[in-house]
Amino acid sequence: MTTLLLRLGAPLQSWGTSSRFVRRNTDRAPSRSGILGILAAAQGRRRTDPLEELLDLRIGVRIDQPGQLERDFQTARTRDGSTSMPLSYRFYLADAVFAVAVEGEQALLESLEQALRSPVFPLFLGRRSCPPAGKLLHGLREDALRERLEQHPWLASPWVQRRHQSPTVERDIVIDCPPDAVDAELVRDEPISFDPRERRYGWRSIHRYPFPIPNPAYRAPQAVTTSQATADPFDPMAAFEGIS
Repeated sequence: MTTLLLRLGAPLQSWGTSSRFVRRNTDRAPSRSGILGILAAAQGRRRTDPLEELLDLRIGVRIDQPGQLERDFQTARTRDGSTSMPLSYRFYLADAVFAVAVEGEQALLESLEQALRSPVFPLFLGRRSCPPAGKLLHGLREDALRERLEQHPWLASPWVQRRHQSPTVERDIVIDCPPDAVDAELVRDEPISFDPRERRYGWRSIHRYPFPIPNPAYRAPQAVTTSQATADPFDPMAAFEGIS
């Protein structure tokens, strides 16, 4: 199979699968419905258009930069200002980065890649106020979903990579799996209809597991010579030793 790799990063993202009424939560990783929504928007599909072609795609997510959970609240009043509406709460992920692999037929993925280069509708990461930032497309490759996520370089921000003083970092990978797979979890984010009049979502099975990713910013400590180890740290002339 062929995989298309995306980098979903932005100052704010929100991937709600359990939002109700005045509380709009976010998951810790992009939802399948949210990712397929991005692809559908790039193609120019309207919310009432069928999704059958996209539902055959397999999705995998690597949480390269978990980000921080942020809460916002909004107030509203009627137009004449006489009545206050209930407070509503919005939850976001700040400074998060995800590697997203989409697996499917090569012809379909090539058309999706082209659509993402010149999208018909604006792209956003969960909510309209959250456009993607940075390089979105990271290429097509003849590879399976799991292998692509395990082998692709770490996509976290450079400052995050430098902060980790280790040769590898462990990151969670979430991939689609059969319902009878070992350690399968059920999540309700399989889009059936995006129609605002009748939004419907089904259940899907996912497998979540940690995987070590090489850290490109890691630098091994330099060996300390005997003279450096025994030198007086308060001697200002020690730096000139050995210079003739």
